[in-house]
Amino acid sequence: MKDYLNSIHRVPDDILDAYLSHWREYNAPRRTVITAPGETEQFLYFVLEGVQKLHYLADAKQHILAFSYPPSFSGVIESFFTQTPSRHFLETITKTRSLRIAYPDHQRFMAEHREIETLFRKLTEHFLNGIMQRHHELMAFDMETRFRTFVKRSPHLLQMVSQKDLASYLRMDSTNFSKLINSVRI
Repeated sequence: MKDYLNSIHRVPDDILDAYLSHWREYNAPRRTVITAPGETEQFLYFVLEGVQKLHYLADAKQHILAFSYPPSFSGVIESFFTQTPSRHFLETITKTRSLRIAYPDHQRFMAEHREIETLFRKLTEHFLNGIMQRHHELMAFDMETRFRTFVKRSPHLLQMVSQKDLASYLRMDSTNFSKLINSVRI
């Protein structure tokens, strides 16, 4: 995790080590709801092993917003940063091993150490850029272009996540996803 963070923004070792000492291991079996709608996210997670999904239900249908897998942050991020109730589920797809930090510890380090605040500002900028790119793809691309773009960017997820979940993420019917995966050269 230290190398990952330093690749985003270099933080002096003493400060980063002190910050990382507040992260605790958290393990969850597959299909575990970590955070549910209405709950306020109390932890920021860093995935070491496994796959998680962020989703919501509308008309009894699951809509997947994001996947988390190593090395990446996870959690209901907007709920964590604003300390407001979540509108989403954070659920494990597979057995998951993560590190997590509690909101008060994270906030204290951000307030006391400009380097940690800068690190998370840069992470937030990367996150926002990714959200805007995904929003653009969902709004501007047809189904096949969304599929091709996804496969080019994240081919590893084809082996990690069910076709049903990938179809939901790409906002298409499972049947259409199956047709695309069988007809589009990857």
